Formats: sequence, C-alpha cells, structure tokens
Amino acid sequence: MTQVPDDLKRLLSEKAASIVSKWFHNLCQEYPDKTVIYLKSNKSQFANPVGHNLHQGLNGIFDQVLEDMNIEKLRLNLDRILRIKAVQDFSPSQAIAFIFILKKLIREELHNQLGEELMYKELAVIDQRIDNIALVAFEIYLQCKETIYQLRIDELKRKCFILERINMLNQRSTAIEYADNTK
Repeated sequence: MTQVPDDLKRLLSEKAASIVSKWFHNLCQEYPDKTVIYLKSNKSQFANPVGHNLHQGLNGIFDQVLEDMNIEKLRLNLDRILRIKAVQDFSPSQAIAFIFILKKLIREELHNQLGEELMYKELAVIDQRIDNIALVAFEIYLQCKETIYQLRIDELKRKCFILERINMLNQRSTAIEYADNTK
C-alpha cells in the first residue's frame, strides 16, 4: 500500500485530536439527542462503554490511516464500533458511512495548509486508504450480523427443544392419567 507522504502525515498527526473529536461528534449524531449527551458526557470504559469504544475505535482507525495499516489493529478498532452498530440494527450503508466522513473532515482541517493541486494529489493516498478501510469494515459488519443471526437461530432451536420436551411430558402425563382413569 502506498505510504502517506511525510508532510501530510505530520500535518495530520498534529491535527489528529481535532479530527478525531469532530469524527466522534459526527458519529454521535446518528443517535437520539439524549443518547448523544450520554455518549459525549463520559469517556470512562465502565461508566460509558459505548462512548468509550466508539472513541477508542476512531482513534485507532485514524492511527491506521496514517501508519502502515496493520490489518489486525485495524480490524480490532473497526470491530469496536461495528459490533455496536450491528446490534443496533443499522443498515450496512449506515453502519460504515462514518468511515467516508473522515475524508471530508480531513479536507476541512487541512484546507488552509495545502493548495488545491497539492491537496488533491496528496490526499489521494488517504482517500485510497479510507476506501480500503471501508471494505474491511463492510466485511466485519457482515460477520457481526451473521453472528447475531446465528445466535437468534440457536435461541429458537433451544426454545423449540424446550417446547418439544414440555409437549412430550404433557403427553406422558396425559397418558398416565388416562391409564389411571381406565383402571
């Protein structure tokens, strides 16, 4: 994969906190107002696990955009966010849309630092990386949904098994009652 130019990497590293903060704010806007307040209120892992995982995941993904893209670290950070979105029944496009927003946020943050021509050429590398991240995110989201569906199927099977057992016991007790009554 193409390396991020050093000047661009330096600029993005300097602005990482601002970009990730705006990215987190944008991601939170997908939720109702009361939830947004809660997600932003406390970044403690225990008091606000969803907000914590969203924030940590975004930080890790942003780091991977700038670095050599360690696929395991990338998957781990995407998974932190996409598991939440899979449980909350976001559509696949809604679930991974936050990744593409990073392109816009980076452009807004660097608009004054880079000229139009240079910006286009240098940011093409970042755009390619973000697109690749989105592909990995889509796979992870689908894996999470498959797991959820499998859990639902397994639960239904357990319920059917229990109902069959109850039905068999009812049939036995009915047969025993019938036998006792015919004596």
